[in-house]
Amino acid sequence: MSTSGSSYEPAFVEIDGVAMRYGGADGTLALRDCTLSVARGEFVAVVGPSGCGKSTLMRLVTGLWPASAGNVVVAGREVAGPLSVAGMAFQNPTLLPWRTILDNVMLPLEVVEPHRRRLRREREAYREKARQLLRIVGLDGFEARFPWQLSGGMQQRASLCRALVHDPQLLMLDEPFGALDVFTREELWTELQTACATLKPTVILVTHDLREAVFLADRILVMSARPGRIVAERRVPFGRPRTLDDLYTAPVQALVHELREHISAARRGEVLEAPHAA
Repeated sequence: MSTSGSSYEPAFVEIDGVAMRYGGADGTLALRDCTLSVARGEFVAVVGPSGCGKSTLMRLVTGLWPASAGNVVVAGREVAGPLSVAGMAFQNPTLLPWRTILDNVMLPLEVVEPHRRRLRREREAYREKARQLLRIVGLDGFEARFPWQLSGGMQQRASLCRALVHDPQLLMLDEPFGALDVFTREELWTELQTACATLKPTVILVTHDLREAVFLADRILVMSARPGRIVAERRVPFGRPRTLDDLYTAPVQALVHELREHISAARRGEVLEAPHAA
C-alpha cells in the first residue's frame, strides 16, 4: 500500500449531540451525545463492542427512526423520515424469492423517485445499468436466476447491486458480509472497492471485522460501550486500490491491533485517549 492523503468536500452527513432511548423515559439509552461528520465521497467505517449502538446510528441516519435528542443532517437537510438518497445493504440479503436476480436489483427503481417516473419509458436503459452492476460484482450471466439458485455470497453481491442501482448519494452498509465465510467475504471487499471507485457514493459501514474496516475505509470511528458515542478516530493512511495481500503488511496489522485495543478499552468502560484522526 502506498501512503496518501485525502481531501473531501464539506460534511455530507452530520450528527450532532444525538441521543437515542428505547422504551420511554425509563428505557434503554442506546446512544448519548454522539457526534460525527462524514464528507461527501468519504468511506467511513464504524466499529465498537457489541451492543454499542452502531446499528441504531445507521437507522437514525437513514431516517428509519427519529433521534430522542440532537440533530441528524444529510445533504444539508435535517432527517425527518426515510431518505430517498440512501441505499442500504444488511447482513442478510433479503432478496424477494419470486423475483429474478435482475428484477430484485431493479426493485428500488420501482419505488425511489425520480426513477419510478422514468422507469416505464426508460426500462431497457435501467435494465442495462442493473446488468452492468451485476457484471462489476461477478454475476454476469446470473440475471435470470432466482435467489434460491445462488449461494449466500452471490445473493449478497446482488444485494449490493440493489443498494447501488438508483445512484444513492449515501450507501449504508450494516454488517453486509458478516454471515459469509472469510474467503467469500474478502472477495466481496475487493468488488465493493471497485464499485465504490466507479460510482463514488458516500459510504458508512458498520462492521465487527477490523480487517474489513481497514481494507475498505478512508476513516474509522470507534464507539464506546452503551450508551454509544465516538471515542476514537483513525484515518487509514493507505492508498487505493488496496489488495488482500496488503492486509498482511506490518502497518495494517499495527492499525488493526490499535483499533482492537480501543475496543477492548471500550468494553471495560475506558477511553484510551481523546478522539482524533491519525
